[in-house]
Amino acid sequence: MLRNSFIIVNIYLYLVKKSRNYSVMKKLILVLVVLFSANVMVAQSCKSKSTCKTKTVCKKDSYVLNNGLIEATLFHKNGAVAQTGFYTKDNKLQGEWISYDVKGNKTAVANYNNGDKVGTWTFYQGTTQKEVTYKDSRISNVNTWEKTDSRMVTN
Repeated sequence: MLRNSFIIVNIYLYLVKKSRNYSVMKKLILVLVVLFSANVMVAQSCKSKSTCKTKTVCKKDSYVLNNGLIEATLFHKNGAVAQTGFYTKDNKLQGEWISYDVKGNKTAVANYNNGDKVGTWTFYQGTTQKEVTYKDSRISNVNTWEKTDSRMVTN
């Protein structure tokens, strides 16, 4: 859309230079205002739930300084939390990071130490659960489980 606007503006500028007509210049200004307004309207795809027919809810990612770390909460386009975790002041991942799908289901739990992958990470995909153990930021072990039964035992 923006590229098309530049092409149209260049054509009008060419015509204005050729004609030196003030009415053409007024039309050019009007076209520029309309194109700018259209670009602004297209850029604002996030709408409130009450006014959007597609039920799109946009939330801005948040970054809050908390005990020397930056606490991050990232969102999907539908407003559901996508990831939570921490950064150091040097923009390195730190501590536990949790990822969620657009429905809010947990998809991964990861651990970082000053940007390095550490400890055991857990990945969830349907009925499969994988545990990946990291040592020196490299995979050292992988275990996979398949959920086949959901019975509960009680006394």
